[in-house]
Amino acid sequence: MAKRTKVSALKTRIGKHGDNLAIHIPQSLASQVGLEVDAEVELTPGDGELLVTVRKGLKSRLDILLEGVTEENLHAELDTEPPVGREVW
Repeated sequence: MAKRTKVSALKTRIGKHGDNLAIHIPQSLASQVGLEVDAEVELTPGDGELLVTVRKGLKSRLDILLEGVTEENLHAELDTEPPVGREVW
């Protein structure tokens, strides 16, 4: 197995992909952080900077909430009050 060299910083240029901007990420940097094609990333704007965080392996908030749902804590359908306007139920 080839030894990976840790890359600290690289310069690149902003390109265009359709109507959007695109960043070319060199493979050496992508593999260092576990970034691959179709990986989900989170973009966080800062003061003159853009933080790109790899979301690989992280669960969504909904997934975390749904893990807590069990047969014991799942409630039945709630019966609400009758319509007060022109709602259709």
